[in-house]
Amino acid sequence: MEIGVQRSYANEGVGAAIGASTVPGKLYLVGTPIGNLEDMTFRAVRILQEADLIAAEDTRQTRKLLTHFEITPKKLYSYHEHNKGASGPELVRLIIEGKNLALVSDAGLPAISDPGSDLVRLAIEQGIDVIPVPGANAALSALIVSGLPTERFQFIGFLPRDKKGRERAIRQFQSYEGTVLMYESPHRIIKTLQDLLEHLGNRRVVLARELTKRYEELARGTLEACLAWLAEHPPLGEYCIALEGIQAEELEEQQGLWWQELTIEQHVEHYEKEGLARKEAMKRTAADRGVSKRDIYNALL
Repeated sequence: MEIGVQRSYANEGVGAAIGASTVPGKLYLVGTPIGNLEDMTFRAVRILQEADLIAAEDTRQTRKLLTHFEITPKKLYSYHEHNKGASGPELVRLIIEGKNLALVSDAGLPAISDPGSDLVRLAIEQGIDVIPVPGANAALSALIVSGLPTERFQFIGFLPRDKKGRERAIRQFQSYEGTVLMYESPHRIIKTLQDLLEHLGNRRVVLARELTKRYEELARGTLEACLAWLAEHPPLGEYCIALEGIQAEELEEQQGLWWQELTIEQHVEHYEKEGLARKEAMKRTAADRGVSKRDIYNALL
């Protein structure tokens, strides 16, 4: 199996001489602040100053950022979800011709829940070096202040809008033991929490909004408690949700391991307490343990 190896360290300077026009430029993914302009890094400012081209999700928003840091772009392009089909190949062509391109999103890291990921794939397919210029990120910022486990986590972006798609997406992380991170709009946040409660039970959750800004807000509690809180505090702005993963006991029960420490008699009694007749309880016990119903009957004699 072939692998692609990229080594870009030696050419850190964006403004380094390109040489022959056939030598391609680089694609820089530049992180920008998610609210607080003080989170802009020195490196990000330098890259944007030196880049031949800057591609932005919203050029009006990016011009405000560039003006604040006194950056005069050599060329500013629009690149977003609705024009990526035409704009993406054109930007890649310019990089191949020797131009260094800096890609930014409206806020945070480009290519996360963002059409920048498509541009990255196009660039890689053409052998172009893709360089990360790290910065703020809403999901990770919410995670580290959530109080939930950080050893393992999964980012799922926005849940689908349609009911079937949402249910399918929730089932995919239903048994995940780490913290689950997602984004949600103020118009759908309540519906999303209701769906999570219905399918996953009353897990702990953190709702983060306005991160790094003046009115930064974090609501911590169970899904039921946060729904009650939102009923009194109408949703405003986009939310980042950090959701507790499945507990070990629940996972074992889901996987059919809950009965392992029970005797056969206790196993049968468990189903009888759920309202099953003894004969049906023995049948279910046999199915759980992978044995015949006669083996269960004999063990109970």
